[in-house]
Amino acid sequence: MQYPARKFPVESVDEPAELKDQVISIRRVTKVVKGGKNLSFSALVAVGNEHGLVGIGKGKAREVPSAIAKAVENAKKRLIRVHLAETTIPHTIRGEADAGVVVLRPASKGTGVIAGGAVRVILELAGIKDILTKSIRSTNPISVAHATMDALRRVKSPGQVAKDRGKAKGTA
Repeated sequence: MQYPARKFPVESVDEPAELKDQVISIRRVTKVVKGGKNLSFSALVAVGNEHGLVGIGKGKAREVPSAIAKAVENAKKRLIRVHLAETTIPHTIRGEADAGVVVLRPASKGTGVIAGGAVRVILELAGIKDILTKSIRSTNPISVAHATMDALRRVKSPGQVAKDRGKAKGTA
């Protein structure tokens, strides 16, 4: 039996030890059943190698550590490669997911990561060190995280941006 190709192929991740993970949010969720309430925990986790590889995942279990472990496994299956221009992104991009909208703008060296919450965690794990961000509409960490991943997924490589603008790479 042949398995279908993964949506986001990962070329250079041979050992999972080089991936770092960070919890974005943990929520306590309940399900009302005939016998009362069933309590469980939902975790949102970001995973990355700080060199252009990042992913997010969700996990749900009766205990927090189990939910986090499931989320990490889920995130490792959904890794994407982010095109970087040195320490920032090559161009401004807007990402949308549900009600979450995130605008990512490149910044000059030394600016730092101007972001908060889920956006900051994801960008730092992706290896972006200088960037300006704005989160619009929703403040829900899940929506904001998915909007950030949408934006990073659509970032073009510096060479592709130069080609689209009709310029040689490296010229202003």
